Amino acid sequence: MLQKRIVEWIKQYAKDNNRETLVIGISGGIDSSVVSTLCAMTKMKTIAVSLPLNQIEEQHDLSMDHGDWLSNKYKNVTHEVINLDRIYEKFWLELFNEYGDEHAFANSKSRLRMATLHQIAGAKKGLVVGTGNKVEDFGVGFYTKYGDGGVDISPIADCNKTEVWELGRELKILDDIINAAPTDGLWDDGRTDEGQLGLSYKEIEEAMNNENSKNRDKYIQIRKTNLHKMEPIPVCKIPN
Repeated sequence: MLQKRIVEWIKQYAKDNNRETLVIGISGGIDSSVVSTLCAMTKMKTIAVSLPLNQIEEQHDLSMDHGDWLSNKYKNVTHEVINLDRIYEKFWLELFNEYGDEHAFANSKSRLRMATLHQIAGAKKGLVVGTGNKVEDFGVGFYTKYGDGGVDISPIADCNKTEVWELGRELKILDDIINAAPTDGLWDDGRTDEGQLGLSYKEIEEAMNNENSKNRDKYIQIRKTNLHKMEPIPVCKIPN
């Protein structure tokens, strides 16, 4: 069973690396809900962190609902809420006049969240657990470099989005989360992943696996734009 395999993998990695705690940001989306539940199933101390940051109310409500569900179901789980609004506001004020790019600021939100998770993990001998799936991480690169991509382990990065939804149903994740339109939670206007990518996850998966897909060219175009995230950092080689 897939969920058992992932749970055992997390436990073994933590044991091999002498880590005691699993730290994961929960957004109210299906990916973080599934991964945080799998972390809880390890019976290791798990810290699920809601990180509201200029958050749309409905997104934050889903995060809180999942955090409550998770901490009530698993006694090894602590649900923390850390509001980053004031930190981000100061960051924005310091940089807006000279470097006020909207897309860069959206990515900075993700990086502030990740810095927070690493602070918690560093204080608790922990691992920051990633929530990216195969489509996002290795298909179209739909994540923030050094933001939600800056994790210690990635338990579902070899799972397609459709597999993550199936895991969610098996784990009895809240229906409102399973049925919610996927979003990265970085925009005040609540734009969805499909709205940003121009394709649904099912369409992307089909294009990834079928060279004759009608969406293949669109998929290749998105992938090409984001390849820099998926490849190693370029290193200038110095001759001996």
